[in-house]
Amino acid sequence: MSDTRTQLIAMLPRLRRFCRGLTGSAEEGDELVQMACERALSRLHQWQEGTRLDSWLYRIAQSVWINKMRQEKTRNTVPDLEAVSAVAGGDSRQDVETRDLHQKTMAAMRHLPPDQREVLVLVCVEGFSYREAAETLGLKIGTVMSRLSRARLRLWQMVHGDPAVAAAAQKG
Repeated sequence: MSDTRTQLIAMLPRLRRFCRGLTGSAEEGDELVQMACERALSRLHQWQEGTRLDSWLYRIAQSVWINKMRQEKTRNTVPDLEAVSAVAGGDSRQDVETRDLHQKTMAAMRHLPPDQREVLVLVCVEGFSYREAAETLGLKIGTVMSRLSRARLRLWQMVHGDPAVAAAAQKG
């Protein structure tokens, strides 16, 4: 049990990235990490030895986030763009362009449907394989692949200025 807690603590930076990716906000992401950890620690006895602890933890975070979104749906909250961390670097043209692209991408991610954002964060940020993402989210691999494909296409269109997609993203 103590070893499992140590493993859970070692996963906190990855869980934090995942939660920030889901929420689009540093503050909300950190709040989600706290809520997911509380739930995981209170239910640690439910984790089965020999299964992936990270997948179990991500699934808990996903469930907490979905429940929170359902509760706040009527409030129509949008994550704060200012919470997106800046890319470190100097003021060279390449650094400025990289920072601008990062900010546009993070802003565009907020407009992705949650199911696409979850898959995108697990595969592209956390480095999960399609199979691992599918197991974590309880989906078929084909569903993961199609959601990821749609997420990448929509992100590219929003970041690179497809007016129709950008307008649709602004509406909801």
